[in-house]
Amino acid sequence: MSPADISDRLEIQDLLTRYCHALDRRDWNAFSRVFTADATIDFTAFGGPRCGVGAMREFLQNVLAHMQSTQHTISTIQIDLAGDEARVQTAATVPMVTGTADGGSQILFSGLWYHDHLLRTANGWRIHERVQEKSWSYRVTGNT
Repeated sequence: MSPADISDRLEIQDLLTRYCHALDRRDWNAFSRVFTADATIDFTAFGGPRCGVGAMREFLQNVLAHMQSTQHTISTIQIDLAGDEARVQTAATVPMVTGTADGGSQILFSGLWYHDHLLRTANGWRIHERVQEKSWSYRVTGNT
């Protein structure tokens, strides 16, 4: 593996991490910056839309407004580099905490895969296409 390949892989892992932090911090400007301007994002596997960055940002703002907290984690990142493009498959686990009507809380755990097509841009690597694939989900209700 060349030094350039190692650098690309580290930059791509950093990009994927910035996506997770942007969502959990509700930093919508940082969220938008991980994508190309003409990116397509497909979250239909969990009932979400297939749309561009602006519409996805609005969708996620509405969904996450009902969450007390979230914590996106990623692992087992597989990166296939091809010049200025990369195909990336990443496992993700996302616990999401919401309140219940009786003052308790519930946690929804989602396991999924992100399938990404990335492009190298003048501003670094960016996600050009992201597709979620549902793996599993589990809900826990109680006092947390």
